[in-house]
Amino acid sequence: MSKRLTQSYYIVHDYTDANNQEDVEMELEKALAMQVKHIIIEPYRLGNETASWIKMGNFLHKASVVSGVISLSTGYFQKDLFSFPLAAASFLTAGVYAVSWASDPCCKYQLETNIGRIQGLSLQDMTSASKVMLVRRDDSRRKYLQNIVSISAILLCAYKVYSVYYS
Repeated sequence: MSKRLTQSYYIVHDYTDANNQEDVEMELEKALAMQVKHIIIEPYRLGNETASWIKMGNFLHKASVVSGVISLSTGYFQKDLFSFPLAAASFLTAGVYAVSWASDPCCKYQLETNIGRIQGLSLQDMTSASKVMLVRRDDSRRKYLQNIVSISAILLCAYKVYSVYYS
């Protein structure tokens, strides 16, 4: 298998042999381990699976942050119990994200939907019209935000329970 490699991008090529799914997956793993800025995935099936995996991780992250922020705002300004299930949802989705996605090298990449952003790449080596493009992004601030919001929501709810029983 020939692999095209430069400093800024890696192309996972679509080969005609139908029995090489494992080889193509290993090529993607190699590209993820190399931490290149752009990864272009030509095989349709692998591209769809990767895109779905990234979208699910993004959904868990957003669900954790949004439910945590709503829990914090309702818990701080109101005295009802509406914030408790939201805090639990935030904490659980953050936990699932941490266990399932945070250690995966694919979580460092996001789907690139704006093709204009990568026009500067010389992509003449492409062999397929259907492709998924990934861009490496620093997600450390995202993870800090998610963890801080989730833990703060749980702590606020724990404080509210403590103040009801011990004050």
